[in-house]
Amino acid sequence: CSLQAGLAVLLKAERLFHSSYHSQAVHIRPVCRVSAGLSSLPERPKRKSKAIMSHCKGSHWFAQLPCGGFADASCLAVSWELRQTLTVVFDFFSSGQGKKDWSLFKMFSRTLTDTCPLASQSKVYVDISPKNKEKELLEVSPPPTSVHEAIVQGDKKTYAVYDLLSPSLFNTSRSLNVQLKWKRPQDSSEMPIPTLHAQRYVGGYGLQTGEICTLIYNTHPYRAFPVILLETVPWYLRLYVHTLTIITKGKENKPS
Repeated sequence: CSLQAGLAVLLKAERLFHSSYHSQAVHIRPVCRVSAGLSSLPERPKRKSKAIMSHCKGSHWFAQLPCGGFADASCLAVSWELRQTLTVVFDFFSSGQGKKDWSLFKMFSRTLTDTCPLASQSKVYVDISPKNKEKELLEVSPPPTSVHEAIVQGDKKTYAVYDLLSPSLFNTSRSLNVQLKWKRPQDSSEMPIPTLHAQRYVGGYGLQTGEICTLIYNTHPYRAFPVILLETVPWYLRLYVHTLTIITKGKENKPS
């Protein structure tokens, strides 16, 4: 669908690169298609493919990993899963004189006009979780097609869900411009800090004393969370793995 329909309509380069932060990522992982306890595998093609690991015992033409490449030993057929993600942060609280209102048009200069006919799922999730039990202060429009609740980092989250495949979504209007407003003026205090958040800064100078410091905070009173840290290194810095230092609660943890 490219930029003609679906969620990709919002991907306007001018607005994305004008944001406070943006990140594109491609995730590739092996996924088991058929395990030993399921039905028989499809027939192997007669013509050999370069992707076939024929030397592996129990390999299949779906398999694209060498022996022992997949953790589940009962898996007979392995395929690749490709997932593309785009993360964009718009700081309207700072640029909008402390206002917390936002909309799709304000962020992307575009609205959703139609769904991609090739998409099996196409949904927009809006976090409407109340702060300090003040749910009546939030007003999201138009009304969502459904509401979803989930537990995220130990906290209960409520999401307004807009299903673009729902026929009733585009009946009243030819475009979808999701908006979130506050029913009464809010104070200009700082936004609440997430339970798990991070800060990073560059210190020193040159290749001898230059360093990157990343601080990860967990403000939950008792729960620990697994963390995967992905660092984007500035082009002018050269890192040396042997200089890596990890400090937790004031104690140094030497990496293995």
